[in-house]
Amino acid sequence: MAHVDDVARSLEWYAKLGFTVAHRLMADSGAVQWAYLRNGGAELMLVRTARPMNPDAQDVLFYLYAKGVAAYRQQLIARGLKPSELSYPPHAKHGEFRIDDPDGYCLLVGDTEQK
Repeated sequence: MAHVDDVARSLEWYAKLGFTVAHRLMADSGAVQWAYLRNGGAELMLVRTARPMNPDAQDVLFYLYAKGVAAYRQQLIARGLKPSELSYPPHAKHGEFRIDDPDGYCLLVGDTEQK
Protein backbone atom coordinates (compact mmCIF):
# COMPACT_ATOMS: atom_id res chain seq x y z
CA MET A 1 0.00 0.00 0.00
CA ALA A 2 1.39 3.37 -1.01
CA HIS A 3 0.36 6.65 0.59
CA VAL A 4 -0.39 9.31 -2.04
CA ASP A 5 -1.42 12.95 -2.04
CA ASP A 6 -4.37 12.59 -4.45
CA VAL A 7 -5.76 9.11 -5.10
CA ALA A 8 -7.78 10.19 -8.15
CA ARG A 9 -4.67 11.72 -9.77
CA SER A 10 -2.70 8.55 -9.04
CA LEU A 11 -5.48 6.40 -10.52
CA GLU A 12 -5.27 8.35 -13.79
CA TRP A 13 -1.47 7.98 -13.83
CA TYR A 14 -1.44 4.25 -13.05
CA ALA A 15 -4.16 3.66 -15.67
CA LYS A 16 -1.59 4.80 -18.25
CA LEU A 17 0.60 1.91 -17.06
CA GLY A 18 -2.30 -0.50 -17.64
CA PHE A 19 -3.66 -0.76 -14.07
CA THR A 20 -7.41 -0.99 -13.55
CA VAL A 21 -9.40 -0.20 -10.43
CA ALA A 22 -10.75 -3.31 -8.74
CA HIS A 23 -12.23 -1.47 -5.72
CA ARG A 24 -12.35 2.09 -4.42
CA LEU A 25 -13.58 3.80 -1.27
CA MET A 26 -14.93 7.32 -1.34
CA ALA A 27 -14.60 9.81 1.50
CA ASP A 28 -17.61 11.80 2.72
CA SER A 29 -16.20 14.75 0.75
CA GLY A 30 -16.59 12.76 -2.49
CA ALA A 31 -12.84 12.33 -2.99
CA VAL A 32 -11.35 8.89 -3.55
CA GLN A 33 -9.83 7.84 -0.20
CA TRP A 34 -8.49 4.36 -1.09
CA ALA A 35 -8.20 2.21 -4.19
CA TYR A 36 -7.12 -1.31 -5.06
CA LEU A 37 -5.52 -1.67 -8.51
CA ARG A 38 -4.61 -4.65 -10.70
CA ASN A 39 -2.53 -5.18 -13.80
CA GLY A 40 -2.03 -8.82 -14.72
CA GLY A 41 -0.46 -10.40 -11.65
CA ALA A 42 0.46 -7.04 -10.07
CA GLU A 43 -1.70 -5.61 -7.31
CA LEU A 44 -1.33 -2.22 -5.63
CA MET A 45 -3.34 -0.34 -3.03
CA LEU A 46 -3.29 3.45 -2.84
CA VAL A 47 -4.50 5.47 0.14
CA ARG A 48 -4.68 9.21 0.65
CA THR A 49 -2.05 10.42 3.08
CA ALA A 50 -2.88 12.71 5.98
CA ARG A 51 0.52 14.42 5.87
CA PRO A 52 2.46 16.32 3.21
CA MET A 53 4.25 14.17 0.62
CA ASN A 54 8.03 14.42 0.28
CA PRO A 55 9.05 12.94 -3.11
CA ASP A 56 12.72 12.97 -2.09
CA ALA A 57 11.98 10.71 0.87
CA GLN A 58 10.22 7.83 -0.91
CA ASP A 59 12.33 4.88 0.14
CA VAL A 60 10.17 2.31 -1.63
CA LEU A 61 11.05 1.02 -5.08
CA PHE A 62 8.47 -0.97 -7.04
CA TYR A 63 9.82 -3.46 -9.58
CA LEU A 64 7.43 -4.41 -12.38
CA TYR A 65 7.79 -6.76 -15.32
CA ALA A 66 6.44 -6.15 -18.82
CA LYS A 67 6.50 -8.44 -21.82
CA GLY A 68 8.52 -6.56 -24.43
CA VAL A 69 9.85 -3.82 -22.16
CA ALA A 70 11.11 -1.62 -25.03
CA ALA A 71 7.71 -1.61 -26.75
CA TYR A 72 5.95 -1.02 -23.41
CA ARG A 73 8.22 1.99 -22.80
CA GLN A 74 7.21 3.42 -26.18
CA GLN A 75 3.53 2.94 -25.30
CA LEU A 76 4.02 4.93 -22.09
CA ILE A 77 5.71 7.75 -24.00
CA ALA A 78 2.74 7.79 -26.41
CA ARG A 79 0.45 8.13 -23.36
CA GLY A 80 2.31 11.24 -22.23
CA LEU A 81 4.52 9.68 -19.57
CA LYS A 82 8.27 10.24 -19.26
CA PRO A 83 10.15 6.98 -18.62
CA SER A 84 13.93 7.00 -18.56
CA GLU A 85 16.03 5.60 -21.37
CA LEU A 86 16.45 1.83 -21.40
CA SER A 87 19.49 0.58 -19.52
CA TYR A 88 20.97 -2.90 -19.60
CA PRO A 89 22.38 -3.78 -16.16
CA PRO A 90 23.56 -7.38 -15.57
CA HIS A 91 20.23 -8.37 -13.98
CA ALA A 92 18.20 -6.97 -16.93
CA LYS A 93 19.74 -8.26 -20.15
CA HIS A 94 16.60 -7.31 -22.13
CA GLY A 95 16.58 -3.85 -20.59
CA GLU A 96 14.80 -1.91 -17.87
CA PHE A 97 13.67 1.66 -17.37
CA ARG A 98 12.69 3.90 -14.50
CA ILE A 99 9.57 6.00 -14.15
CA ASP A 100 8.47 8.01 -11.13
CA ASP A 101 4.83 8.32 -10.16
CA PRO A 102 3.21 11.66 -9.22
CA ASP A 103 4.18 11.22 -5.55
CA GLY A 104 7.82 10.39 -6.24
CA TYR A 105 7.65 6.60 -5.97
CA CYS A 106 10.22 4.94 -8.23
CA LEU A 107 9.04 2.16 -10.53
CA LEU A 108 11.63 0.08 -12.33
CA VAL A 109 10.25 -1.93 -15.23
CA GLY A 110 12.12 -4.94 -16.61
CA ASP A 111 11.27 -7.51 -19.24
CA THR A 112 9.44 -10.73 -18.34
CA GLU A 113 12.16 -12.63 -20.26
CA GLN A 114 14.58 -12.04 -17.39
CA LYS A 115 12.36 -13.40 -14.61
